[in-house]
Amino acid sequence: MKQNKVIQEMEKAHFKKDVPSFNVGDTLTVHTRIIEGEKERIQMFTGTVIARRGSGLSETFALYRVAYGAGMERVFLLHSPRIAKIEVDRSGKTRRGKLYHIRGASGKAAKIKEQIGGVAAHVEEHEEAPSAEPAT
Repeated sequence: MKQNKVIQEMEKAHFKKDVPSFNVGDTLTVHTRIIEGEKERIQMFTGTVIARRGSGLSETFALYRVAYGAGMERVFLLHSPRIAKIEVDRSGKTRRGKLYHIRGASGKAAKIKEQIGGVAAHVEEHEEAPSAEPAT
């Protein structure tokens, strides 16, 4: 038990603080640092999150996209120093934890509905609604 706490304390120093909250089904743009010789550049990869697994420092997520007729899947470490930035482009509404069935699908079968607003927006609507004053 004590070793586990020591490892967790060591991992805390390497966690990223600017990671946005995202779920399976969301469309992300991941800015990755690519080092070629002595030059460093940023390359973007946009795709749909089809899986998220692990916890702590070793947490990973898989993005899938179709480009030029070929499906591409790429797995990223969430807290990797190679990742410069993660942007959430679109929030997806899904009913599954993993979307592996999208890999071979095309057309409407590969479509994920967009979640507009979300729980936070729903709560704000009810808070801002004018209250009816009782008739006296």
